[in-house]
Amino acid sequence: MLRVEDTVQSPVEFSAALIAQFDDVVSRYPAGKQKSALLPILHLVQAEFGWTSAPAMDKVAEYLQLQPIEVYEVASFYSMYFLRPQGKYVLEVCRTGPCCLVGAEKIMDHLEQKIGKEGEVTADGLFSWRGVECLAACGFAPVLQIGPEYTFYEKLTNESVDQLITDLKAKG
Repeated sequence: MLRVEDTVQSPVEFSAALIAQFDDVVSRYPAGKQKSALLPILHLVQAEFGWTSAPAMDKVAEYLQLQPIEVYEVASFYSMYFLRPQGKYVLEVCRTGPCCLVGAEKIMDHLEQKIGKEGEVTADGLFSWRGVECLAACGFAPVLQIGPEYTFYEKLTNESVDQLITDLKAKG
C-alpha cells in the first residue's frame, strides 16, 4: 500500500561526476537518440542513491529531454530498478514454480520472520528482501541473489539463510 510519506521526496541534485558519466553514456548513441541511454543512466542513478526516486527520475527526464512519464514507465517495468529505499543488502528470492516446489515459499516465510515483511527495510538499514521472477538456476533451487554484484546463493535452507544474514551483518 502506498503511504503519503512514501510520496514526499526531497529534490535531487546530480554531482558533476555523475553528469560526466551520463555524458559518456549518451555519447555512445547517435545524435537525437539519447533515450537509448535511459537504462544505463537509471543504473548509474540507482548506484549513486540506492534507488530511483521520482525526483531523480524527473532529473533524468530533464537531462535526456524526455517526458517524466517515459522514465517512470521504464523504471517501473523492470524489476532491477528500486522505486523505494532498500536495505544495503537486497535479498531477491526466486518465487517461480521450480523454486517453490523445493521450498522457496518456506524461505520467504523464514525471511519474513527473520528480517521483516517483503519490501520493508530493517531498522539497521542493512536488509530488505523481495520475491522475484526466475533467476535461471532451477537445478540449484531454491535460490536467491544479492545485488548489485548479483551473487547467487543456491540450495537454500533456513539454516543457510540464517548463516548468510549473520555473515552479511558482520560485513556491515
